[in-house]
Amino acid sequence: MRKLGVIGGLGPMATALFMKMVIEMTDAVTDQEHIEMIIYNCPQIPDRTRFILGQSSQDPAPEMIGIGKKLAEQGAEVIAIPCITANYFYERLSREIQAEIIDIIHEICAYLVRRNIRCAGLMATSGTLESRLFQRVFEKSGCSLAVPSAERQQDVMHIIYENVKANRPVEMERFRAASEELQKAGAEVIILGCTELSVVRENYGIGAGYLDAMQLMAKCAVEGCGRLKAGYRELITV
Repeated sequence: MRKLGVIGGLGPMATALFMKMVIEMTDAVTDQEHIEMIIYNCPQIPDRTRFILGQSSQDPAPEMIGIGKKLAEQGAEVIAIPCITANYFYERLSREIQAEIIDIIHEICAYLVRRNIRCAGLMATSGTLESRLFQRVFEKSGCSLAVPSAERQQDVMHIIYENVKANRPVEMERFRAASEELQKAGAEVIILGCTELSVVRENYGIGAGYLDAMQLMAKCAVEGCGRLKAGYRELITV
């Protein structure tokens, strides 16, 4: 069984939930059958969105690369980063780290295309939207992508930074407002494209038609290590 490395702390609650997802998805009946994970939880890694938007000069990539190298040195063959915005640095990390890094943006797109989804909505950080991480991949896929208006994007960012990262209750009226706008724009499925939004799915009743990016990342991690439980093939909420 392959060993899983996790570049964590981006943010801490999302990393804890990712570990829980991996354990739940693993086909194991004893402790010894579970996947060996090395989790490096480093909340001090500079904020990805602020750097991408030019609001900070602190580049988070060198610290992520350093942690990834340590994980690979300790035997990690598959590496997950429970932060969707961190995919902005995917090429840099892949060049420097001698391990397979899960490319979650392409995995999400492929997952939806295989299910004949023609239009997906995206809730994500402003860093993810501004860097067009999803847009560049989806433009080539045949699946169109709807994104929130500026007003609704403020709601999404508020949920991520002022609710989940701040360990405060989620203001679900903001979540519903953003969801409804994307659905009116034609979204058949809404991608929860930030790991803090995974915390919302885990703890609140969000309803049908959502794909949790971090849950798919956990699925890819478990599959990469060879131990996926049968009940986790379909992840779109019903």
